[in-house]
Amino acid sequence: MPPATRELPMRIRPAWPVPRVRPARAARCGLHRALPAVVGLLLLAPVSGCRTELVPPGAPTPWPVESGRRWQWQWQLSGPLDVTVDADVFLLDPARTTSTETAALRARDRRLICQVNVGSYAGTDPDATRFPVAVRGAAVAGRPGSRWLDVRQWDALKPVLADRFRLCRGKGFGAVALADADGYLHRSGFPLGFDDQLLFNRRLAALARSLDLSPGLVNDLPQVAALAPDFDFAVNEECVRRRECAKLLPFADAHKPVFHVEYAGSPTQFCVTTVGYGFASIRKDRDLDAWREPCPLP
Repeated sequence: MPPATRELPMRIRPAWPVPRVRPARAARCGLHRALPAVVGLLLLAPVSGCRTELVPPGAPTPWPVESGRRWQWQWQLSGPLDVTVDADVFLLDPARTTSTETAALRARDRRLICQVNVGSYAGTDPDATRFPVAVRGAAVAGRPGSRWLDVRQWDALKPVLADRFRLCRGKGFGAVALADADGYLHRSGFPLGFDDQLLFNRRLAALARSLDLSPGLVNDLPQVAALAPDFDFAVNEECVRRRECAKLLPFADAHKPVFHVEYAGSPTQFCVTTVGYGFASIRKDRDLDAWREPCPLP
């Protein structure tokens, strides 16, 4: 007679995809574990039975000085992720990127940076309703459905932003790039000053480190000199076109990576400037799909 079979327990499918990676050891059955705080962000339903555990990196991403002038990088926020790109560093959207993709990249010893909007939110974000009405400001120019946040209201913003960072950690990222960390330069709907932004950005860098993430600053060139000691790397858009690359030298002089992108012009022209500064530079389309044209290594 055929061996008796047993009925497997029914698994409830969560409302939002649960990130998974291959565990370092066999998964254990028993009480399920909910991801702390990320549950609210991802709107997960309870999961019963056995499941594999997420395996985040063991420490924040290191940026060894001896590799400073040899980094090659990729910035992709749209289209199917190409994990085969010949780059050492990948800057990705943590919501779009799966744990399977991050695991594949980490298996090849790639450094992974997640991009988190810290000074704004989109109406389509899963956690959009967590932002109190009082911190929601004016629309972000050129991005329908997105609004600036009042970065002076740290107590209201910290729990939501901490969960965004935890999502990065849970999916296997070891670094976080803080985007829209320059609301004081825009019509945010709030009377934000230079010092308001400086305090907010320093708090975010400390928060990232407390969650074992290496913090990076996106743009915000007027504050680079003040913030370079607080951050591990910088990400910049079009400093050549804007003639502002020298403002990033506090990072380069401290042997911290500067990941730079231009959306127009020939790399044979702008690479002479940026590689000379010690930046890792590429040419990209503005939609930040998989295509890239990197500068040659020095």
